[in-house]
Amino acid sequence: MRVGIGYGGCVDKAKKNALRAGTVAAGTVLMLLMTSPAFALVRDDGDDPGNGLSVAETLGLFVALPLLLFAVIAGLVIVTDKSRKA
Repeated sequence: MRVGIGYGGCVDKAKKNALRAGTVAAGTVLMLLMTSPAFALVRDDGDDPGNGLSVAETLGLFVALPLLLFAVIAGLVIVTDKSRKA
């Protein structure tokens, strides 16, 4: 019993991959066209965005903080590792 997507006849692996990549690309383009950024231009009632972040705040929040959290978690895993025989 053969289960899977039928490609209509004898299609080699490269053509299957190309068809799959084309399908994913077409779906992505379609989704991008459907989600129009024009809706972001209209302000909602009660919308109060506040001040933007500076470059230093942005880098700290989206680069330094995740790296610091990764280092802390990795350090805790290494310190509490019980598989090492000391």
